This record gives sequence, C-alpha cells and structure tokens, in this order.
Amino acid sequence: MKRKEFLQGIGLAGIGTLISKGPMNAEILKEGGPLPPNCTLIPTETAGPFPLDLSENTTFFRQDVREDRTGIQLNVKLRIIGANNCEPMPNARVNIWHCDKDGLYSGYSQQNNQGQAGLTYLRGYQMTDANGEVEFTTIFPGWYTGRICHIHFQVYVSSVYAAISQLTFPIETKNALYADNAALYTKGADPLNYTQDNIFSDGYAYQLATLTQNAETGGYDTFLEVTVQGSGVTGLANLEPETGGQFKLGQNFPNPYNTQTTVPFNLTNKSDVQLEIWDLSGKRLAALSETDLPPGDHRIEVDLKSLGLQTATYVYQLQVSNQYGAFRQCKVMTAQGN
Repeated sequence: MKRKEFLQGIGLAGIGTLISKGPMNAEILKEGGPLPPNCTLIPTETAGPFPLDLSENTTFFRQDVREDRTGIQLNVKLRIIGANNCEPMPNARVNIWHCDKDGLYSGYSQQNNQGQAGLTYLRGYQMTDANGEVEFTTIFPGWYTGRICHIHFQVYVSSVYAAISQLTFPIETKNALYADNAALYTKGADPLNYTQDNIFSDGYAYQLATLTQNAETGGYDTFLEVTVQGSGVTGLANLEPETGGQFKLGQNFPNPYNTQTTVPFNLTNKSDVQLEIWDLSGKRLAALSETDLPPGDHRIEVDLKSLGLQTATYVYQLQVSNQYGAFRQCKVMTAQGN
C-alpha cells in the first residue's frame, strides 16, 4: 500500500454527518477556559487564500507544520462537536493553514506574497480522535495589511461535506505576545480590531480562541470548540464513495483503548482485507491481512504488544480487495487517557 493511496483515503474520511462549534465567553476566555458548548454552528468564512487540496498531497498529513518557519511555538487544539447532540465528533479530517510571522503564505506567489509558490510550510491536517479533538504544533502567525491575525481551518465530516472558517485571538494577549518577542515579530502590534476586519466585523464570538502561555514550551496554547451540523458517530459508518459499496468500517472497541482493541467491519462480497496502522505523522507501522473472507460481519483483533507498538493514538485503514477493485477507509483509534 502506497502512502499516497492511504492519504487519499483519509481525504475521504467516512463519517456521513455534519459538524458545528460551541461559543466562547469573553470573560472566561481571559481565564483560559471555554464554557460548555451551546451547539451554535461555526460561521462559514472564505477559504482563501489558497487552502490547497490537502487530501491530494501526502506532504500535509502531519501534526507539526512548522518546517523552517521561525516564531513563537503555538500548540493548537480544536474540538469538533456535532450540533444535533452536542457530542464530540470522531474521525473528521481537520485542515489548518495560516501565514508566517511576516504575513506570508506558502503555496502561491502574488504581488504581496512573492517567492512562496511550491512551498508547504504552516499547512497540515489530522483526524479527530474519540474526544473530537485534533492537535497541531505551529508558530504564532503574524498579520498583514487589511486582516487581523487569524488561522484558517476546514473540517471534512464526510467526502461530500466540509465546513470552512477562521479563528482569531484576544487582542490584548496577542499584542503582548508581539511586544514581548519584538525581535521576531518586527512588524509590531496588530493595528486592527475585530470590527475593522472584513471577516470578523459581522461577529467573532464563536471564532475567538483561547490564548494562554505554556511554561513548558515557552510558547502558547490555543483552543477552540467548533460546532457543525450532524451528530457524533458510533457503530458502522454510512457507505461512502471510497468504499464502493463493498464494505462498512466500524469504530474500534473499546475506544479509547489500552493495548488491545477490535476493529469491526461488514463485507458486501467475498474479499481479501488488510488492516493497516499508521502513526499521526503518516508512517505505516503494521499491517494485518485476511484472505477470502465471505460476505457478512467480521472483526480483526489488534494487540499492540504483539505488534511491537506502544499504546498511542493511531489511524487505522481497512483495504478491501475483490473482483470489483480495491477500496479503503480510515478511522482513528484513541489511546486510553489521551
């Protein structure tokens, strides 16, 4: 199995639901803690500038998106919530992208963004775990003329639905960060407020992320809860285009798990199957195979100790091969206590 084929499968993460985001209270945000969700949908914003199609590019399946960019470390955590039941949504694919400390974006060049075509820094995607969460390591973004400091994100709930939005930060805390690190952020304080920004001027309450210092890294942590239409998903997933109608892949159980877990699936036709385990940096670690399985319900037992793996959060992919072709789908198995 080629890594590109796996990552294209992740790009069609089969969920069959929609996502939403919970709101934040300004006073609570100053203390660094979000309120419980009220299942208010995240506002939809423009996808620009040039988000790229990460599902078609294997470079971007990663947690650390910094590459060669300098800046203050920022640990980003997003929690995806389904509006129908206000529960975390696992197995959704989340993309992030943003400018560097000087206001430049990778991937394209234009008058105010020269020399960036073909570069890949500060872009990446992950899949949500059993808590509906993804985490990224990046740098705190700068700002550029006409826009307040922000991060773009895109949530793929299924192969046919995605939500696109942006997040921003408390102005006082953000500008203090710039001032304390003036040698890096040479443009100084962000001159705009929310009402002067053409994206957030019509409201920003549900896009205002926390921003707190991290004594361990010397950087900052940011958190946002994002609500979309739909519900958290359990059991067998709805058929998605990438499965070709040949199988349904279930969530591993128990999940979260410790060292052993079971992956259930249902076959439409007699098939060979292979279960692959990948880490969150896109490296394939193990594969378990079964041949000539009949139609119906099946399960594969996964024992990390026998595979020589540590207990961790992994992506698992099921490949089903039969007379109709090869089909794949992915989900996340979440480590106990993760």
